[in-house]
Amino acid sequence: MQHSSIHWFRKGLRLHDNPALLAAATDCRRLHPLFILDPSSGRAGANARRFLLDALRDLDGSLREMGSRLFVVRGCPEEVLPCLFHAWGTTRLTFEVNTEPLARRRDAAVAELAARHGVDVIREVSHTLYDTERWVPGAVPRGTGDPAPVPSVSLPLPPQSPRLERRQSPPDLQPPAEPPGIPRTAGEAGPGTHTGAPPGLLHPVSGQPRHRLRGPHLGGAGPGPRRGGSSPLPRRGDSGARPARHLHEEDGQCLVPITLISGLLRLPPSRNIIPVCVSPIQAWVCGFKKPETEPTSLSPSTTVLSPYLKFGCLSVRTFWWRLDEVYQGREHSQPPVSLHGQLLWREFFYTAGASIPNFNRMIGNPVCLQVDWDDNPQHLRAWREGQTGYPFIDAIMTQLRAEGWIHHLARHAVACFLTRGDLWVSWEEGLKVFEELLLDADWSLNAGNWLWLSGSAFFHRYFHVYSPVAFGKKTDRDGAYIRKYLPVLKDFPAEYIYEPWKAPRAVQERAGCLVGTHYPWPIVEHRAASERNLGRMKAARARKGNESPKRHQAPPAALPPPWLPSSPPGTKREPPASPSVAKSRSKKPKIEQC
Repeated sequence: MQHSSIHWFRKGLRLHDNPALLAAATDCRRLHPLFILDPSSGRAGANARRFLLDALRDLDGSLREMGSRLFVVRGCPEEVLPCLFHAWGTTRLTFEVNTEPLARRRDAAVAELAARHGVDVIREVSHTLYDTERWVPGAVPRGTGDPAPVPSVSLPLPPQSPRLERRQSPPDLQPPAEPPGIPRTAGEAGPGTHTGAPPGLLHPVSGQPRHRLRGPHLGGAGPGPRRGGSSPLPRRGDSGARPARHLHEEDGQCLVPITLISGLLRLPPSRNIIPVCVSPIQAWVCGFKKPETEPTSLSPSTTVLSPYLKFGCLSVRTFWWRLDEVYQGREHSQPPVSLHGQLLWREFFYTAGASIPNFNRMIGNPVCLQVDWDDNPQHLRAWREGQTGYPFIDAIMTQLRAEGWIHHLARHAVACFLTRGDLWVSWEEGLKVFEELLLDADWSLNAGNWLWLSGSAFFHRYFHVYSPVAFGKKTDRDGAYIRKYLPVLKDFPAEYIYEPWKAPRAVQERAGCLVGTHYPWPIVEHRAASERNLGRMKAARARKGNESPKRHQAPPAALPPPWLPSSPPGTKREPPASPSVAKSRSKKPKIEQC
C-alpha cells in the first residue's frame, strides 16, 4: 500500500537522525511535513519564539532544497489534524515521542482521533538517548500488551557519589542506539550500514518525486557541503542550527555552537585510528569539565548547544556518537563532568520527569521536600527584573531577559538566591520565569534542576549556599560581566562593583550612580537571610512531610534603608517548634558559602 503521510514535526526540527520521518517516507506516495503552532502550549517568551521561528525557517529551507516545503498551521492539534486528514487523504501520521505529561495526553488524544479516521500512527524515540518507558515501573513496551520488565539500572548519580566517579556509565546501561548514517571508519559506511535516507521525499502538492532525500554521512571532512548530494550534518538549512538573534554577538550570531557544529560534527571519524595530533576543538572536547567553566565569561565557556538539543535541531544521539569518536584513543574527562556526562544528566531528568507524578510541582510530588515557602511578590518581582541590589544576581537576570541564555553556574546562583539562599520564594515561581525566558527551557530539565537547586529533591547539601558577592568574584574580580549587563554600574571601581552600597558617596557620585536612586539597595542582607533560611530548611527536612506546608503571606516591603535589614522584609515569626523540630535545631547547621 502506498501511503499518504503526514510527518508532524514538534521538537525534532531536523532531517538527520529522524526515524519518524523515515517511517513517514517508507512506502509513501505523498508526504506532508507539518508543524502546528499551538497557542495554548507553554509560556515561552519572545526569545524562545524567535529561536523556534528561526529553526522552522531553516527546516523549511532544507525541505525546499529537496523540492518539498514545511506546512505551518496554527491551532489545537486535536482540531487541526482531523481537518488535514480529510483534506490530504492521509493514511499515516508519524511523530517523535514526547515524554512530557501534557504532550503524552495530547498524543493519546490525537492517536484516538487518527484511529477514528482510519489513519495509522507511528511514534519513534529520537529526542532522548534511550526510550524512557524502559525505565518506568509498569511501563508497557510500544506496540505490545505485555508489562515491560524493568531492568535493574541506576541512571547517573549525583556528582558527589564515589560510585559514579569510578565508572564512565551506570551499571548495566549500554551505549545508546547508534543513529543510521554514521560511518564506522573514515570514508566508508561499512557493510549493511543504512544511510538513514527515506527512499524519496515527495512534493507535498503534486505528489511527484523531485529530489531524493539523502541521509548525509557525518564523516565528511572539510568546511562545506560535499558534492554529490550528501552533506555533513548538522548544517544551516538541514538542522535548524542557526542561533536566535541577540545571543552574545552583536550580529546575532553565537559563535560557540556554530564552531562546535561546523567543527566537531564535521571531523573525520577517528574510530580505531590513533591520532597523530589533536585539533583545538578535539582537545577542548576531551578536556571539558563542566564545573570548571566560568559563569562570568563574556564569550560562553560551554557548548551553548542546549537550545539546539531542546528543539531537536541537533540529534542528541548524533552528538553522543560524535563525541564518542573524538574520545576514542585519547585521554578525556569522564561522566558526570564530561560532555557525555551532561547528556546522561539530561537523560536522568527526562526519565525522572516521565515517571514521577507532578514532577513540576511541590504538592503531590512524592520526591519533593514539602517546604513552607514565603509568598512575597515584591521579592519575586525584584529577582525577575534584576533589581535585587546584588549586581551579580541582577546581571545574570538581565542577561537572561535579553539573550535567553545564561551559564549553568549562573542559573545555580540565581536559583539558590531566590529559594533557600536568600529570598525563600518557592522554586515553582522561579521555574515559571525560566520557562518563559530561557531559549532552552525544557519541561523535565527545568523542573529537575529547580528541585535540585532549591534543595527540594536529589540534592541534600542544603547548607551549600551560593554567595551573591563572593561567587562571581572567583572568576571575574574586576566585574567585567557586571559592567556589560548593568551599565549603570560600569564606572564603579573593582573594589565596589559587587557591593556598590559600600562605596563612599563621593565614589558613587564619580561613578554617576547613587545607590537607592539609580540602583536599588540590597533587598536582604545575605548572611542573615541565609542563616535564617538554613534553619528553616533544616526544620522542613526534620518534618519530612508530617505536616502540610503553609505558604506565608508577606506584607508589602518598603525600600531597605541604608543600614540594610537583618532579615528578609515581610517574613513571619515561626510558631513554636515541635519537640522533634526543636531537637533538630539544637545543633546549629553550618553554612558553606561559595
